[in-house]
Amino acid sequence: MKEFPIFLALQGRPTLVVGGTAMAAAKARLLREAGARVTVIAEHAAPAMTALAETDPGLRLIERSFRAADSAGHALIYSATGDALEDARVSAAARAANVPVNAVDRPDLSTFITPAIVDRAPLTIAISSGGAAPVLTRRLRVWLESNLPQRIGRLAAFAGSFRAAVKAAVTDFPSRRLLWDGVFDGPIGEAVLAGDETGARERMIALINRPQEPHRGIIHIVGAGPGDPELLTIKALQALQRADIVVHDRLVSAEVLAFARRDAERVFVGKTPGNATLPQDDINALLARLAQAGKRVVRLKGGDPFIFGRGGEEVEYLRARGLDVVVVPGITAAAGCAAAAQIPLTHRDHATAVTFVTGHASDGEPDLDWRALASFGQTLAVYMGIGQAPVIAERLIEAGRDPATPVAVIENGTTAKQRVVSGTLRGLARLVAGNAIESPALLIIGAVTLSAADADRPPEALQAAV
Repeated sequence: MKEFPIFLALQGRPTLVVGGTAMAAAKARLLREAGARVTVIAEHAAPAMTALAETDPGLRLIERSFRAADSAGHALIYSATGDALEDARVSAAARAANVPVNAVDRPDLSTFITPAIVDRAPLTIAISSGGAAPVLTRRLRVWLESNLPQRIGRLAAFAGSFRAAVKAAVTDFPSRRLLWDGVFDGPIGEAVLAGDETGARERMIALINRPQEPHRGIIHIVGAGPGDPELLTIKALQALQRADIVVHDRLVSAEVLAFARRDAERVFVGKTPGNATLPQDDINALLARLAQAGKRVVRLKGGDPFIFGRGGEEVEYLRARGLDVVVVPGITAAAGCAAAAQIPLTHRDHATAVTFVTGHASDGEPDLDWRALASFGQTLAVYMGIGQAPVIAERLIEAGRDPATPVAVIENGTTAKQRVVSGTLRGLARLVAGNAIESPALLIIGAVTLSAADADRPPEALQAAV
């Protein structure tokens, strides 16, 4: 974050606006809406500022030039004089007095930024680009204004009126959060938004007085997709935002993890080839222990948890212990990476079938039916196959696959670091080694790779060599 977002309580506190411009009047009006006492210092006041001073007793207009001593004692200062040199003088004086200052449209002179604001009191939403794109933040504000329910502020006030009662009735935090999730997502929240606060209040009282069941933990086994955070499903996003703890793998990006609640604990259990931070049996036991302690757990895996993700093993372990498990599928690497490289996994002219296989086994070489995989007319998508690329090519050719079969290797698919290189099955080992391909990478073998649309293919000489 370029700036730290914070909401400042200004009710009854003194603030200063320097300048008599229409923009200065807008800032003074904004401060008054927040309950601040406002002093405006301006040699010449525009009609908008004069009218505001005449109608608002909480605003005092002093018609003279700004003095450095004026900065002292204020919660914050706005400078909107329309004069760059004067704004710089006000900024310097405010900084010297350790008072937060904003010089309008001059982020270099400002110690705080005024966000675009959506006001649904008591709910306030602030949007900022750090001064980089104020027009964009205003567009986002308009979008939020038009998409948020008009009575969302009433829902916030309704929840606030019951906060103490809920806290007294439901003593543990996880159960309280689940109760509020049910309120906002269920008929009580819908009633408030529809304007039936009396009915909503009756239902809320009944809910609070109902004996509360002990909080029961749950595990969501969630697919994070192939890397691009925008490929996360809505259901996965919802699970992340409700989780107490996120247990995640190495291939889950920081951008995806950022969707989790800020106060959610993050536990890394990632594996690299030949090295497991935590053995699978220990991961299983960890998930069970957390759920038994009443936690809402998200087990976050790259791609889809049921495709070479050991999700099936975890589900079996947890269900055998009577724990609640929900599986949230994700876009698997073969589908996501192939689409990002514009490679169709099936094609009427080239492939009537696609087979997903793993190129990794506990003893190195995978135990696969190479003859079946070598059959014509199918696409092979090989997961975790970089280390075994020479063996994979050799076994397929031995089983009858044409050595000239086109192949593509997609490294870091769907992300900004995506690289796609292509060649032939005969030269797969040199293709991987010559381009220094590293995990995560997907091998796609078959004629469909001829349609790969990328700018990162090796030069013609390399393609001829492979």
